[in-house]
Amino acid sequence: MSEISPFKTDGGKERVLVCGVLLEGQVTEHDGPLSELRGLCIAAGVEVVGEGITQSRPRPSSATMMGRGKAEEIALLAEEHSVDAVVVDNDLSPAQVRNLEKIFNVRVVDRSELILDIFAKRVSTRQSRLQVELAQVEYLIPRLRRLWTHLERLKGGVGMRGPGETQLETDQRLLLKRVHDLKRELKTIEARKRRQVQSRSDVYTLGLIGYTNAGKSTLLNILTGADELAADMLFATLDTRTRKWKLEDGRTVLVSDTVGFLQRLPHHLVASFHATLEEALNVDLLVHVVDTAHPDVADQMAAVDHVLADLSAHRFADLIVYNKIDRFEGDAPLFVNNREEDAVFVSAKTGEGLDKFEALVAEHLDRRSALIRVEIPASAGALLASVRHSGRCVEENYLEDGTAVLVMRLSEGALGQLKRDMSSDVRLEILELAVEQVLTEKEPEGPDWR
Repeated sequence: MSEISPFKTDGGKERVLVCGVLLEGQVTEHDGPLSELRGLCIAAGVEVVGEGITQSRPRPSSATMMGRGKAEEIALLAEEHSVDAVVVDNDLSPAQVRNLEKIFNVRVVDRSELILDIFAKRVSTRQSRLQVELAQVEYLIPRLRRLWTHLERLKGGVGMRGPGETQLETDQRLLLKRVHDLKRELKTIEARKRRQVQSRSDVYTLGLIGYTNAGKSTLLNILTGADELAADMLFATLDTRTRKWKLEDGRTVLVSDTVGFLQRLPHHLVASFHATLEEALNVDLLVHVVDTAHPDVADQMAAVDHVLADLSAHRFADLIVYNKIDRFEGDAPLFVNNREEDAVFVSAKTGEGLDKFEALVAEHLDRRSALIRVEIPASAGALLASVRHSGRCVEENYLEDGTAVLVMRLSEGALGQLKRDMSSDVRLEILELAVEQVLTEKEPEGPDWR
């Protein structure tokens, strides 16, 4: 048996062959069963050669995932194309990887390992780097034996343990210690991030979620004037970014963009990024951005719902933004009628429909805001300016003595800040509580003058 090809060290693109097993109940991709895997390979910076091979099976083979004959067919293609690795569009057990590498005579990379490699190459923040490393280490621990097969003949029974097994156990201990250290450091960072999120309680927050490459970063850029990377590529965004969005009515919204979801995300990655994804869910308005023009749009939406269900049993999207309508031909998709959330059709690229989106966001913000009437004397100019910028001004009038009378929509945080800043000569009347408060609290009888 020939030995497995070594890793490339010349800096050129690796050549890979893609294959996969289509299991019963697995979602079928419109552009072909391996189309998403090819996109992941491009994002990983490798060159895909050949057409790719698939096999349909009711259940996977415990030894090789695919049938023995199909594996040998792939081995012939791998030799014909002189590939550096074979990428399998399934999650493989350590034993399956070892057995396939013996058949293919090249490295075997499964779907989870490929996604982890993309994340490892492109994350930028300290927290994300630690999260990816944690996922990689937890993925690697049960696969250590694969790395020490060159010493396997040195192992034996009781009293005959060789350096291969000793080295394996040493590596396992070191990796388990690294897992402990990573979790401890992440816990510290996550506590700090939670404090940062809590400090934003006086500002309305909006979170963008969706399938990878749905256009979330493009939407963030056009709303906030940011210049974040927005590429037509899977996983172009891997770190959470929060930017300020100034609405036309003067109110400020914090918009957060985070990593996109995917079918069959590696469970190690979901577990490691749990705190980051939970941060994206801990917002006032959760917006699901959808690539309306994608042929697999319904399956992609279902995948996002599935991840949300895993992360939070009680939090789903409040608003759906059907993006990329500039690429969509025909009428509105029929599946819109099956959704209970508010929906709006936009093109983040051309700006079409963004006014309707902003109006919906303002409407949701109004539901979280109390309607108040405040009288501010002319001498309190700083307070007047602060109030004007803290919410939506519905009406503004002036009395003969110069007192400003404002009817405002203020969030709970802004209303609390006004109560702390106002002096005894400022009169505040709550005309209407926020919708959430009306549902949970008894509305006071008569005006609340302070």
